[in-house]
Amino acid sequence: HFQESQGSHHTSQIEIMSLSYNKSNPIATAASANAPGLLQQVGMAGTAAVITVTFIHPIDVIKTRIQISPEYGAAGMGGTFKKIAGAEGVTALWKGVNAAWLRESSYTSLRLGLYEPCKIAFGCTSPETTTFVKKFAAGSAAGALGSLAGNPFDVLKTKMMATESGTPSIVGTAKDLLKNQGVGGFYRGIDSNIARAMVLNGTKMACYDQMKGYVVDFTGLPKGNLLVQFLSAGSAGFFMTCTVSPFDMIRTRLMNQPADAKIYNNALDCFMKIVKNEGPLTLWRGFIPIWSRFAPTTTIQLVIFEQLRGMMGMKSL
Repeated sequence: HFQESQGSHHTSQIEIMSLSYNKSNPIATAASANAPGLLQQVGMAGTAAVITVTFIHPIDVIKTRIQISPEYGAAGMGGTFKKIAGAEGVTALWKGVNAAWLRESSYTSLRLGLYEPCKIAFGCTSPETTTFVKKFAAGSAAGALGSLAGNPFDVLKTKMMATESGTPSIVGTAKDLLKNQGVGGFYRGIDSNIARAMVLNGTKMACYDQMKGYVVDFTGLPKGNLLVQFLSAGSAGFFMTCTVSPFDMIRTRLMNQPADAKIYNNALDCFMKIVKNEGPLTLWRGFIPIWSRFAPTTTIQLVIFEQLRGMMGMKSL
Protein backbone atom coordinates (compact mmCIF):
# COMPACT_ATOMS: atom_id res chain seq x y z
CA HIS A 1 0.00 0.00 0.00
CA PHE A 2 2.93 2.32 0.85
CA GLN A 3 4.57 1.57 -2.58
CA GLU A 4 1.28 2.29 -4.40
CA SER A 5 1.01 5.58 -2.50
CA GLN A 6 4.57 6.52 -3.50
CA GLY A 7 3.87 5.64 -7.17
CA SER A 8 0.68 7.69 -7.13
CA HIS A 9 2.52 10.65 -5.59
CA HIS A 10 5.28 10.38 -8.25
CA THR A 11 2.69 10.29 -11.07
CA SER A 12 0.96 13.36 -9.62
CA GLN A 13 4.28 15.23 -9.58
CA ILE A 14 4.85 14.40 -13.28
CA GLU A 15 1.31 15.55 -14.16
CA ILE A 16 1.78 18.83 -12.25
CA MET A 17 5.14 19.43 -13.96
CA SER A 18 3.57 18.66 -17.35
CA LEU A 19 0.68 21.06 -16.73
CA SER A 20 3.11 23.73 -15.57
CA TYR A 21 5.24 23.28 -18.73
CA ASN A 22 2.18 23.38 -20.98
CA LYS A 23 0.93 26.59 -19.34
CA SER A 24 4.28 28.24 -19.90
CA ASN A 25 4.44 26.95 -23.51
CA PRO A 26 0.91 27.29 -24.94
CA ILE A 27 2.21 27.53 -28.51
CA ALA A 28 4.10 24.25 -28.23
CA THR A 29 1.03 22.59 -26.67
CA ALA A 30 -1.33 23.85 -29.39
CA ALA A 31 1.12 22.88 -32.11
CA SER A 32 1.47 19.29 -30.92
CA ALA A 33 -2.30 18.99 -30.47
CA ASN A 34 -3.18 20.34 -33.92
CA ALA A 35 -0.66 19.16 -36.50
CA PRO A 36 -1.75 20.71 -39.84
CA GLY A 37 -3.17 18.43 -42.51
CA LEU A 38 -2.75 18.57 -46.28
CA LEU A 39 -5.52 21.17 -46.78
CA GLN A 40 -3.94 23.45 -44.17
CA GLN A 41 -0.55 23.17 -45.90
CA VAL A 42 -2.13 24.04 -49.24
CA GLY A 43 -4.05 26.89 -47.58
CA MET A 44 -0.88 28.33 -46.03
CA ALA A 45 0.89 28.12 -49.39
CA GLY A 46 -2.01 29.90 -51.11
CA THR A 47 -2.03 32.67 -48.49
CA ALA A 48 1.70 33.25 -48.92
CA ALA A 49 1.33 33.28 -52.72
CA VAL A 50 -1.58 35.76 -52.87
CA ILE A 51 0.16 38.21 -50.51
CA THR A 52 3.35 37.98 -52.58
CA VAL A 53 1.80 38.39 -56.04
CA THR A 54 -0.02 41.57 -54.99
CA PHE A 55 3.33 43.32 -54.57
CA ILE A 56 5.23 41.62 -57.41
CA HIS A 57 2.57 41.84 -60.17
CA PRO A 58 3.90 45.06 -61.82
CA ILE A 59 7.20 43.29 -62.60
CA ASP A 60 5.21 40.46 -64.22
CA VAL A 61 3.34 42.96 -66.42
CA ILE A 62 6.64 44.54 -67.55
CA LYS A 63 8.17 41.09 -68.19
CA THR A 64 5.16 40.02 -70.29
CA ARG A 65 5.23 43.17 -72.44
CA ILE A 66 8.98 42.71 -73.07
CA GLN A 67 8.46 39.08 -74.13
CA ILE A 68 5.66 39.75 -76.61
CA SER A 69 7.02 42.94 -78.19
CA PRO A 70 10.47 43.70 -79.63
CA GLU A 71 9.64 47.40 -79.07
CA TYR A 72 9.28 46.88 -75.34
CA GLY A 73 12.22 44.48 -75.44
CA ALA A 74 14.45 47.22 -76.83
CA ALA A 75 13.20 49.69 -74.21
CA GLY A 76 14.25 47.45 -71.29
CA MET A 77 12.63 47.40 -67.87
CA GLY A 78 12.91 51.13 -67.15
CA GLY A 79 11.72 52.14 -70.61
CA THR A 80 8.80 49.70 -70.51
CA PHE A 81 7.75 51.00 -67.10
CA LYS A 82 7.77 54.59 -68.42
CA LYS A 83 5.83 53.64 -71.58
CA ILE A 84 3.12 51.79 -69.64
CA ALA A 85 2.82 54.41 -66.88
CA GLY A 86 2.84 57.28 -69.40
CA ALA A 87 0.37 55.83 -71.90
CA GLU A 88 -1.92 53.78 -69.66
CA GLY A 89 -1.40 55.11 -66.14
CA VAL A 90 0.40 53.58 -63.16
CA THR A 91 -2.58 51.38 -62.30
CA ALA A 92 -2.01 49.54 -65.63
CA LEU A 93 0.89 47.81 -63.89
CA TRP A 94 -1.74 45.83 -61.96
CA LYS A 95 -3.69 44.74 -65.05
CA GLY A 96 -4.76 41.13 -64.57
CA VAL A 97 -4.00 41.07 -60.83
CA ASN A 98 -7.42 39.53 -60.08
CA ALA A 99 -6.62 36.67 -62.45
CA ALA A 100 -3.20 36.43 -60.80
CA TRP A 101 -4.88 36.03 -57.38
CA LEU A 102 -6.99 33.16 -58.73
CA ARG A 103 -3.93 31.60 -60.35
CA GLU A 104 -1.90 31.76 -57.14
CA SER A 105 -4.81 30.38 -55.11
CA SER A 106 -4.90 27.30 -57.33
CA TYR A 107 -1.47 26.82 -58.94
CA THR A 108 0.96 28.04 -56.28
CA SER A 109 -1.03 26.73 -53.32
CA LEU A 110 -0.71 23.23 -54.79
CA ARG A 111 2.91 23.40 -55.99
CA LEU A 112 4.10 24.68 -52.59
CA GLY A 113 1.66 22.81 -50.39
CA LEU A 114 2.17 19.44 -52.11
CA TYR A 115 6.00 19.56 -52.08
CA GLU A 116 6.45 17.89 -48.71
CA PRO A 117 3.85 15.13 -49.34
CA CYS A 118 5.50 14.49 -52.75
CA LYS A 119 8.93 14.28 -51.08
CA ILE A 120 7.62 11.56 -48.78
CA ALA A 121 6.02 9.77 -51.75
CA PHE A 122 9.41 9.79 -53.52
CA GLY A 123 11.04 8.17 -50.48
CA CYS A 124 12.60 11.20 -48.76
CA THR A 125 12.07 9.85 -45.27
CA SER A 126 15.56 10.42 -43.82
CA PRO A 127 18.66 12.56 -44.57
CA GLU A 128 20.30 9.49 -46.15
CA THR A 129 17.44 8.86 -48.60
CA THR A 130 16.83 12.56 -49.39
CA THR A 131 18.83 13.29 -52.55
CA PHE A 132 18.79 16.38 -54.78
CA VAL A 133 17.25 14.31 -57.63
CA LYS A 134 14.37 13.21 -55.38
CA LYS A 135 13.81 16.79 -54.22
CA PHE A 136 13.72 17.93 -57.86
CA ALA A 137 11.30 15.11 -58.76
CA ALA A 138 9.02 16.03 -55.83
CA GLY A 139 9.03 19.70 -56.80
CA SER A 140 8.34 18.83 -60.45
CA ALA A 141 5.41 16.57 -59.56
CA ALA A 142 3.87 19.24 -57.32
CA GLY A 143 4.42 21.83 -60.07
CA ALA A 144 2.70 19.71 -62.72
CA LEU A 145 -0.37 19.15 -60.53
CA GLY A 146 -0.56 22.85 -59.70
CA SER A 147 -0.23 23.81 -63.35
CA LEU A 148 -3.20 21.67 -64.39
CA ALA A 149 -5.38 23.51 -61.87
CA GLY A 150 -4.06 27.00 -62.60
CA ASN A 151 -3.73 27.04 -66.41
CA PRO A 152 -7.10 28.74 -67.18
CA PHE A 153 -6.26 31.63 -64.83
CA ASP A 154 -2.74 31.78 -66.27
CA VAL A 155 -4.15 32.26 -69.79
CA LEU A 156 -6.52 35.01 -68.58
CA LYS A 157 -3.77 36.74 -66.61
CA THR A 158 -1.37 36.74 -69.59
CA LYS A 159 -4.00 38.16 -71.95
CA MET A 160 -5.05 40.87 -69.49
CA MET A 161 -1.45 41.92 -68.80
CA ALA A 162 -0.74 42.20 -72.54
CA THR A 163 -3.76 44.46 -73.19
CA GLU A 164 -2.59 48.00 -73.92
CA SER A 165 -5.94 49.73 -74.44
CA GLY A 166 -8.29 50.20 -71.51
CA THR A 167 -8.63 48.08 -68.41
CA PRO A 168 -9.64 44.51 -69.26
CA SER A 169 -12.15 42.69 -67.07
CA ILE A 170 -11.57 39.07 -66.13
CA VAL A 171 -15.18 38.15 -67.01
CA GLY A 172 -15.02 39.93 -70.39
CA THR A 173 -11.68 38.31 -71.24
CA ALA A 174 -13.04 34.88 -70.27
CA LYS A 175 -16.21 35.35 -72.36
CA ASP A 176 -14.20 36.48 -75.39
CA LEU A 177 -11.87 33.49 -75.06
CA LEU A 178 -14.76 31.02 -74.65
CA LYS A 179 -16.62 32.50 -77.64
CA ASN A 180 -13.63 32.37 -80.01
CA GLN A 181 -11.77 29.26 -78.85
CA GLY A 182 -14.13 27.27 -76.65
CA VAL A 183 -13.08 25.56 -73.43
CA GLY A 184 -9.82 24.48 -75.11
CA GLY A 185 -8.75 28.13 -75.18
CA PHE A 186 -8.35 28.09 -71.41
CA TYR A 187 -5.83 25.27 -71.79
CA ARG A 188 -3.86 26.91 -74.59
CA GLY A 189 -0.17 26.44 -73.86
CA ILE A 190 -0.88 23.66 -71.33
CA ASP A 191 2.04 21.55 -72.63
CA SER A 192 4.58 24.35 -72.22
CA ASN A 193 2.98 25.46 -68.94
CA ILE A 194 3.30 22.00 -67.38
CA ALA A 195 6.90 21.71 -68.63
CA ARG A 196 7.63 25.19 -67.24
CA ALA A 197 5.97 24.40 -63.92
CA MET A 198 7.92 21.16 -63.55
CA VAL A 199 11.26 22.84 -64.29
CA LEU A 200 10.38 25.91 -62.21
CA ASN A 201 9.11 24.12 -59.13
CA GLY A 202 11.72 21.37 -59.36
CA THR A 203 14.49 23.97 -59.49
CA LYS A 204 12.87 26.20 -56.88
CA MET A 205 12.16 23.63 -54.19
CA ALA A 206 15.24 21.45 -54.75
CA CYS A 207 17.64 24.42 -54.82
CA TYR A 208 15.93 26.04 -51.83
CA ASP A 209 16.07 22.78 -49.87
CA GLN A 210 19.69 22.12 -50.89
CA MET A 211 20.88 25.69 -50.31
CA LYS A 212 19.37 25.63 -46.83
CA GLY A 213 21.70 22.76 -45.94
CA TYR A 214 24.72 24.69 -47.24
CA VAL A 215 23.72 27.91 -45.43
CA VAL A 216 23.10 26.03 -42.17
CA ASP A 217 26.51 24.30 -42.44
CA PHE A 218 28.26 27.60 -43.24
CA THR A 219 26.57 29.83 -40.66
CA GLY A 220 25.69 27.35 -37.93
CA LEU A 221 22.20 28.85 -37.75
CA PRO A 222 19.10 26.62 -37.49
CA LYS A 223 16.89 25.89 -40.53
CA GLY A 224 14.05 27.91 -39.07
CA ASN A 225 16.16 31.08 -38.89
CA LEU A 226 14.83 33.95 -41.04
CA LEU A 227 18.28 34.76 -42.49
CA VAL A 228 18.79 31.13 -43.55
CA GLN A 229 15.41 31.13 -45.31
CA PHE A 230 16.09 34.52 -46.95
CA LEU A 231 19.52 33.56 -48.35
CA SER A 232 18.33 30.13 -49.54
CA ALA A 233 15.25 31.53 -51.28
CA GLY A 234 17.25 34.32 -52.98
CA SER A 235 19.73 31.78 -54.37
CA ALA A 236 16.92 29.54 -55.61
CA GLY A 237 15.43 32.53 -57.48
CA PHE A 238 18.59 32.94 -59.58
CA PHE A 239 18.81 29.26 -60.57
CA MET A 240 15.10 29.28 -61.41
CA THR A 241 15.60 32.17 -63.84
CA CYS A 242 18.38 30.30 -65.66
CA THR A 243 16.31 27.14 -66.20
CA VAL A 244 12.83 28.62 -66.65
CA SER A 245 13.36 31.60 -69.00
CA PRO A 246 13.00 29.63 -72.29
CA PHE A 247 9.86 27.86 -71.04
CA ASP A 248 8.44 31.17 -69.84
CA MET A 249 9.00 32.79 -73.25
CA ILE A 250 7.29 29.89 -75.07
CA ARG A 251 4.38 29.85 -72.63
CA THR A 252 3.84 33.61 -72.94
CA ARG A 253 3.88 33.47 -76.76
CA LEU A 254 1.42 30.53 -76.85
CA MET A 255 -1.00 32.06 -74.35
CA ASN A 256 -0.92 35.51 -75.94
CA GLN A 257 -1.86 34.40 -79.46
CA PRO A 258 -4.81 36.38 -80.92
CA ALA A 259 -8.21 35.00 -79.94
CA ASP A 260 -9.15 34.39 -83.57
CA ALA A 261 -5.79 33.11 -84.86
CA LYS A 262 -3.24 30.41 -84.20
CA ILE A 263 0.39 31.39 -84.87
CA TYR A 264 1.95 28.39 -83.10
CA ASN A 265 0.65 24.80 -83.14
CA ASN A 266 2.28 23.68 -79.89
CA ALA A 267 5.27 24.29 -77.61
CA LEU A 268 7.77 22.60 -79.94
CA ASP A 269 6.50 24.54 -82.98
CA CYS A 270 6.75 27.76 -80.98
CA PHE A 271 10.31 26.91 -79.88
CA MET A 272 11.41 26.16 -83.46
CA LYS A 273 9.86 29.34 -84.90
CA ILE A 274 11.40 31.59 -82.21
CA VAL A 275 14.87 30.07 -82.70
CA LYS A 276 14.60 30.19 -86.51
CA ASN A 277 13.08 33.67 -86.89
CA GLU A 278 14.52 35.54 -83.90
CA GLY A 279 17.58 33.59 -82.78
CA PRO A 280 18.11 31.26 -79.76
CA LEU A 281 19.00 34.09 -77.37
CA THR A 282 15.42 35.37 -77.76
CA LEU A 283 14.43 32.50 -75.47
CA TRP A 284 16.20 34.38 -72.66
CA ARG A 285 14.76 37.79 -73.60
CA GLY A 286 13.45 39.35 -70.42
CA PHE A 287 16.00 37.52 -68.23
CA ILE A 288 16.52 40.55 -65.96
CA PRO A 289 12.79 41.24 -65.40
CA ILE A 290 12.18 37.51 -64.86
CA TRP A 291 14.96 37.44 -62.27
CA SER A 292 13.67 40.71 -60.80
CA ARG A 293 10.34 38.95 -60.37
CA PHE A 294 11.59 35.52 -59.30
CA ALA A 295 14.07 36.75 -56.66
CA PRO A 296 11.57 38.73 -54.53
CA THR A 297 8.66 36.39 -55.34
CA THR A 298 10.56 33.27 -54.27
CA THR A 299 12.01 34.95 -51.21
CA ILE A 300 8.76 36.52 -49.92
CA GLN A 301 6.67 33.45 -50.83
CA LEU A 302 8.92 30.90 -49.14
CA VAL A 303 9.68 33.04 -46.09
CA ILE A 304 5.94 33.70 -45.47
CA PHE A 305 5.17 30.00 -46.07
CA GLU A 306 7.91 28.93 -43.65
CA GLN A 307 6.72 31.41 -40.99
CA LEU A 308 3.13 30.18 -41.35
CA ARG A 309 4.35 26.59 -41.01
CA GLY A 310 6.17 27.55 -37.82
CA MET A 311 3.03 29.23 -36.45
CA MET A 312 1.08 26.05 -37.17
CA GLY A 313 3.64 23.93 -35.34
CA MET A 314 5.30 22.40 -38.40
CA LYS A 315 9.03 21.97 -38.75
CA SER A 316 10.96 23.98 -41.35
CA LEU A 317 11.27 22.55 -44.87
